[in-house]
Amino acid sequence: MVPSHTDMLHNILLYQYYLLKPFIPRSVQLYIRTRRAIYKRNRYSNIWPIDKTAGTKPPFWRGWPYNKKFALVLTHDVETKKGVQRCSKLAELDSKYGLVSSFNFVIEEFPKDLKIISDLKKGGFEIGIHGLKHDGRLYLSKKKFKKATDKINQYIKNWDAKGFRSPSVLVNLSWLHALDIDYDSSTFDTDPFEPYSQPVNTIFPFIVRANGTNRDFVELPYTLPQDFTLFILLKEKTIEIWKRKLDWIAENGGMALLITHPDYMNFNGKSGSEEYPASLYEDFLKYIKGEYNGAYINLLPKEVAHLCLDGTIQCKVVDLQ
Repeated sequence: MVPSHTDMLHNILLYQYYLLKPFIPRSVQLYIRTRRAIYKRNRYSNIWPIDKTAGTKPPFWRGWPYNKKFALVLTHDVETKKGVQRCSKLAELDSKYGLVSSFNFVIEEFPKDLKIISDLKKGGFEIGIHGLKHDGRLYLSKKKFKKATDKINQYIKNWDAKGFRSPSVLVNLSWLHALDIDYDSSTFDTDPFEPYSQPVNTIFPFIVRANGTNRDFVELPYTLPQDFTLFILLKEKTIEIWKRKLDWIAENGGMALLITHPDYMNFNGKSGSEEYPASLYEDFLKYIKGEYNGAYINLLPKEVAHLCLDGTIQCKVVDLQ
C-alpha cells in the first residue's frame, strides 16, 4: 500500500499538532511519545519489528548483484547543530568497518557549513536532502509543497544530491515527482510508532511512476527500526531487535536499510534522556561484519536507485494517479 497523505482530517490534526508543538516542553513530548510507543509495541507485536508479509519478493526478482544474499544501506539523518558536529565521528565509525553511508541534512536548520558536506563527499559518503525544516508541515497542502519545491530543487542541484527523505517520514509519494530526485526514502515496511504509520509492506525497493510524467523515482523503504525508536522511546539497552530483524531480512534476501541520527549518539559512552552510547551502533556494525562477512552488498542509496532504474535489479513498478 502506497502512503498518500491527502486525508483532510489527518491534515487538520497534523497542522494543529505542529502549531502546538513549540509550546510543549521537550520532556513532556518525550514522555507522551514514550508512553504511546510502549502501548503500540504491545498492540502491534504481531507486525513489529517483523511483518512476515513484507518478505514477499517482487515479481521476476533476480536477486542482488554478485549473488549477494542481501543489501545493506546505512543512512543518517542530521537534524540539529549537535548532529552536524558529530557527523565526522560517525563517518569515521562507518569507515572503520569498511562501510559507506548517506547523510541527510535539513536545509534551513543546520549551519551553512559546506565544509562538512565537502568532507563527507571526499570520504565516499552520499549527501541527501531531509526537507526544508524538520517540522512536518511540508505536506499540509499541495500549495505549500509546491512553494517549497523550487528551493529544495536548488539545494539538490547545489549539493549534487540524488535523494530525499521527508521530515518525520511524513510523505505523499504522488507529489514527489516535482523534485529532481532519483530516489525517496520516506517509507517503511512496518513501523507503528511513526505519526502516520502507513506501511508499504515490503523489504525491497520499488519504482514509483506517475501517470503522464517521465520522472520515475525509486522508493527505498527503511526496514530496520530507527535508533530513536529503539533507544530513546523504548529504552532498549542492547541491539537484539536490530539483530533479529537483520537476520530475517537476510534470510528473505531483502534490503536492510537503517536510519540513525548522530544527534542522539553519544561518542563518550554516556546516555541520557535523548542520547544513547554510539557503541550500540558500533556493536551492530561488528555484528554485520562478523555474522555476514561476504554475504551482503553495501550500497549507497543512490546506487540502489541506479540499479533499479537501469534494470540491473528487477524492481516492482507502482503507478500513481
